[in-house]
Amino acid sequence: MSLPSQPAIFVEPFAGGGIISLTAAFEQLADLIVMVELDEQIAAVWQTILAGDAQWLAKRILNFDLSPESAKAEFTKTPNSQCERAFQTILKNRTAHGGILAEGAGVLKNGENGKGILSRWYPQTIARRITNIELVAKRIEFIHGDAFEVMTQHRKNKDAVFFIDPPYTAGGKSAGSRLYTHSVVDHEKLFSICKNLKGDFLMTYDNAEEVLALAKRHGFETKAISMKNTHHAEMDELLIGRDLSWVEDGGIFREESTPYKVAPSKTKPRRAKRS
Repeated sequence: MSLPSQPAIFVEPFAGGGIISLTAAFEQLADLIVMVELDEQIAAVWQTILAGDAQWLAKRILNFDLSPESAKAEFTKTPNSQCERAFQTILKNRTAHGGILAEGAGVLKNGENGKGILSRWYPQTIARRITNIELVAKRIEFIHGDAFEVMTQHRKNKDAVFFIDPPYTAGGKSAGSRLYTHSVVDHEKLFSICKNLKGDFLMTYDNAEEVLALAKRHGFETKAISMKNTHHAEMDELLIGRDLSWVEDGGIFREESTPYKVAPSKTKPRRAKRS
């Protein structure tokens, strides 16, 4: 989104892997980054990294000798701490088909280039990304909770902006229910909350007739874009907002992993007040 000034708060109510929030934190695009996630597994990862245990988690990853047998043994364990739950979540994400954490996701057999379960396990890279996040942890507030509640808490704050990327289940789409543990979203309520936000927002959605109808009913603009995910598959998605005149026509957006670098500090991050 294009804004006249830097916002005080950046809110990502469906954080998941948090690529947008992390970009905002590393690029210092807001004073405070608020990440919200309901899923217990994903929440454990963020809470571990941001609460001071990033080094422990990185070391756990570096010291794990991955094989089909060791992964199976790890998944049969009941985690005895939040840190162990975080490690299991990352291990499952890197070894399951499509990185899917939802119940029933299978473990990679062939994988990329025939490497099987090791095809997406890069311990040095994963550990480095985790310890890099620790460097901007002071800019991030993580909330293990409900997206709607946090959005409502910030609805009157003109200095808050929102990036909203919910599970794609509108119009009977199955992708969201297949990919996420918590996939049930009241899309009508989400659009109504966005209508009442004082700050700006950008939503991304599946390009479906039901979503277009919701946007039109609430007076929002839409723009279809082409996306390429990390598996190079091209798909159509929708951008939704109040004013999308800043979005250029044409081109393809790509989902990419960013090699984060910490920029020189412009100002000391401040804890913005909630309205």
